[in-house]
Amino acid sequence: MHATYNPCMKFTAALVLALSALLTTLSVRAQNPTPPQPLPEPPREFRGVWVATVANIDWPSKKTLSAAEQRAEIVRILEMCAQTNLNAVVLQVRPTADAIFPGGPEPWSEFLTGRSGQPPRPEYDPLAEWVKEAHARGIEVHAWFNPFRARHFRAEHPDHATHVSKRRPEWVRSYDQYLWLDPGVAEAREHSLAVILDVVNRYDIDGVHLDDYFYPYPKAGVPFPDSAPYNAYRAAGGTLDVAAWRRSNIDSFMRELYTRTKAAKPHIAVGISPFGIWRPGFPPGIQGFDAYEQLAADARRWLREGWLDYIAPQLYWPIDQAPQSYPRLLDWWIANNDQQRHIWVGNYTSRILAADTREKSWEPAEIVNQIAVTRSRDLGPGGASGNIHFSAIALLENRRGIATTLARGPYAITALPPAMPWLAPRDTPPPAAPRLRINNGLAYPEPTEGARPRSWVMQSFDGTTLRTIVRPADGRGLELPPDGVAWNIRGLDGARRLGQPATRGTP
Repeated sequence: MHATYNPCMKFTAALVLALSALLTTLSVRAQNPTPPQPLPEPPREFRGVWVATVANIDWPSKKTLSAAEQRAEIVRILEMCAQTNLNAVVLQVRPTADAIFPGGPEPWSEFLTGRSGQPPRPEYDPLAEWVKEAHARGIEVHAWFNPFRARHFRAEHPDHATHVSKRRPEWVRSYDQYLWLDPGVAEAREHSLAVILDVVNRYDIDGVHLDDYFYPYPKAGVPFPDSAPYNAYRAAGGTLDVAAWRRSNIDSFMRELYTRTKAAKPHIAVGISPFGIWRPGFPPGIQGFDAYEQLAADARRWLREGWLDYIAPQLYWPIDQAPQSYPRLLDWWIANNDQQRHIWVGNYTSRILAADTREKSWEPAEIVNQIAVTRSRDLGPGGASGNIHFSAIALLENRRGIATTLARGPYAITALPPAMPWLAPRDTPPPAAPRLRINNGLAYPEPTEGARPRSWVMQSFDGTTLRTIVRPADGRGLELPPDGVAWNIRGLDGARRLGQPATRGTP
């Protein structure tokens, strides 16, 4: 059994107290003309959604869309995110050693344009478009990479001559309807790192994200064909068995990814969404797939070593499914969070089906209750502080009202992404209160001291409703609320720290 979810359970008490104090102050202002109490702090919670490009799961919906149709779908998805009060998209930018962006070392994706290497018509930069449109709505973009998958079974046409399988076939293995970059080949690992760092350096993304695919999910009785690099390793004096050697390859990749990303842009968050079970029996009684052994994914080590800024274990089972217990698995990940990084649970929201087939479809209440379980574990540093929904199509279609349910219930109040203070520059405080220039109903904030803001956060309270909006710190003005509405503007830096407010227009 589990408790019924209270829609705003972790935010309600604090907001009621803060708003009550504000209302009391405003009600006596006529007798005592002093400024109102400060507006309450915005709640913090990561609310993400995966946007899968492989096999046209989420975007673009078809391989045959024009550039204009693709851009319209970008806006449609982001408008859904804004209306549902999500604050991040996890966008798949490299599904199969290909790209949804130009200018990198890999060809355009077949899932974008229908042919590997073929650009959109007319040509544009989809990743830049996603970043621009998302940031305009206060939504983060985490670029999601498949580091080693090189061809998907849903691909219908040959790969372009610039694809890694054509240029460096000695790095590539064929396995169970897929092509796979062999993680045991150092040059293949370096190639994937270079692809990711190219995006880090060229785009204003907020995060780098990997999912659960490292070595491929095994096919029964069929070994992954990596004997040549393993034999070379042993011939050079290596002593690890093949399973430990594979884990060492992935460990090296994860360590290098974190180190190089931070060297390039320290504020970019590095995250991983591993299979939800590290190993069967952890915690006791948990049953299921062994990602440590079968995928060479030692996600517990990456978390403990601090090679991640967040981890999003895929807890894709119902709360009451005891062998894969959502609460017990979440508690286990929290218990192993030695570096007190963020834990943002991955939720299988697409298990809510459009058709009312109750024997297959989850009820929307399952996802709502899972959010409630996550929030009940947000007990300070190292706890669980958000959720990521797989995937956008379920919310976009509003299956069985799930998007509406989230917007009216657990996500009714806007939240900022949780802060990552370990990413802040040493000895640099959060942004100081900005200078404000007011002109024609717009406020133009200008940074003063402290860390330079990446975004501006405006809060307003009209006596009834507390509103929070986030906009990029790009020099454009912020529309002011009507006269008689209390408001403030604060900077949000790259570590997601909120600065001091500049306040005007109090009633």
